[in-house]
Amino acid sequence: MTKIANRQADKSYEIYLSLYQAVTGIDEAANIYKQFSRDFFDLIIIDECHRGSAAADSAWREILEYFSKATQIGLTATPKETRDVSNIDYFGEPVYTYSLRQGIEDGFLAPYKVIRYDLDKDLTGYRPESGTIDRYGHEVEDRIYNQRDFDRTLVLDERTKLVAAKITEFLKATNRFDKTIVFCEDTEHAERMRQALANENADLVIENLRYVMRITGDDAPGKAELDNFIDPKSRHPVIATTSKLLTTGVDAKTCKLIVLDQRIQSMTEFKQIIGRGTRIDEEHGKQYFTIMDFKRATELFADPDFDGDPVQIYEPAATDPPVPLDEYDVTAGSFGEFGEEDESDITGGVLRNSFGDDAGPRKFYVDGVEVSVLSKRVQYLGPDGRLITESLRSYAKKTLQKDYKTLDEFLRRWSDADKKQAIVEELEILGVSLHGLREEVKNGDTFSAFDLLCHVAYGQPPLTRKERVDQVKKRNYFAKYEGKMRAVLEALLDKYADEDFGSLENAKVLQLKPFDEFGTPVEIVKGLFGGRLAYEAAVKDLQTELYREGA
Repeated sequence: MTKIANRQADKSYEIYLSLYQAVTGIDEAANIYKQFSRDFFDLIIIDECHRGSAAADSAWREILEYFSKATQIGLTATPKETRDVSNIDYFGEPVYTYSLRQGIEDGFLAPYKVIRYDLDKDLTGYRPESGTIDRYGHEVEDRIYNQRDFDRTLVLDERTKLVAAKITEFLKATNRFDKTIVFCEDTEHAERMRQALANENADLVIENLRYVMRITGDDAPGKAELDNFIDPKSRHPVIATTSKLLTTGVDAKTCKLIVLDQRIQSMTEFKQIIGRGTRIDEEHGKQYFTIMDFKRATELFADPDFDGDPVQIYEPAATDPPVPLDEYDVTAGSFGEFGEEDESDITGGVLRNSFGDDAGPRKFYVDGVEVSVLSKRVQYLGPDGRLITESLRSYAKKTLQKDYKTLDEFLRRWSDADKKQAIVEELEILGVSLHGLREEVKNGDTFSAFDLLCHVAYGQPPLTRKERVDQVKKRNYFAKYEGKMRAVLEALLDKYADEDFGSLENAKVLQLKPFDEFGTPVEIVKGLFGGRLAYEAAVKDLQTELYREGA
């Protein structure tokens, strides 16, 4: 195997790797691919064929037609089909497709959730009062402006601030150092968003100016930080605002938040953007990601050409929390051509033409117009990938009763399960979100998963986790244990009161406080309980005691 370089073609190899540019040129002497006979190759594989292998006037076609006797296979994650560019025109209909949904189900790609914001001015529109003057002295055209216009022909400063505030609110509720990409309408919008985010995160920007940066084709300092942004070992930059530069070809494996403040009409572009978050990096804790949508771009999920639905769509109102559920429970090449960026010269809101004359205002900048979040709507996906239109509570009841017709059947299943988490995961696959149920049931966060499900499906009065723990203690269950063994089980019970059954089923909890007071996990399991099987038996017995009286 060899890589073709330095305009040299050595015909003694079996496998050749090359760029189109390495074997072609303006001069005939530079077209070294012609040094090979037309039937030299049996198989030609074109990776990323949506790039140079899609435009009809590119050098690729001449090369592939020269080697037309070879079997030719084009590979792409984002095929292009436009008026001027087509993969199918040359390669034909796809012979094999590995879908995003299948990649997520197989564990190769990260699942994701959607938080969708509907802003009042986006939906109801904004009409300026007659004679309104923008910040640069331009009279704003009297018409109704809506989502199509915002940040393209008209800028509402308060809208930019609100978007930045909601992004920051989300990061504060999860992790302020989760890598984040904010897709904006153009490079000027990306710069305004960078400034708004810097203002919202002034404490971290003071510590490091690179906390939030604009990374666009026309911004040299930001572009120089691209490698640091995608490097899992580099903490900064954390937030990147962009337009097109990060849409494709950027392997941002640790990106956990993608923000859409850009109208997206192309399914190809939509898939490219979503693809920036689908990489899994377990070493650095990246197993899922979140999409925050301010421009209703995620309506493209309804397109039949889309093949990877989100785990959840959440539409919070102004007073709702930024994170509707526990975000931590969801069980490449070169970067894009700079020519794809909108690099218009914007000075004082006026587009300057090449002669230095004003071509009129490119955008109006209107300050002081109040913008707010309109409504909240939570949507979940069923096992068929379709949105559940009824309430989650009603859907959960119907789903549980389909598999467990009576409370006794469910109690037997719960009791027999070695891992209660397996039951919860089965329900999640069927579209029953435990976290969503906690939001719909009053004081839902205080109940165990067991009580929550029994209450929703069978109408049983729920007990809080603390009430269940108190019942176990009143029955003097721990009398049969002594010393440190008893102390360990009591500590596990206290963990259950705070965290539900997860701590009982994962021995890693023994690495945390207060268990370190009793020794290492190995010393606890072997020294106190006599081995793993005995420890697991004691924990299972404890769980049986917790749920002994049913719901």
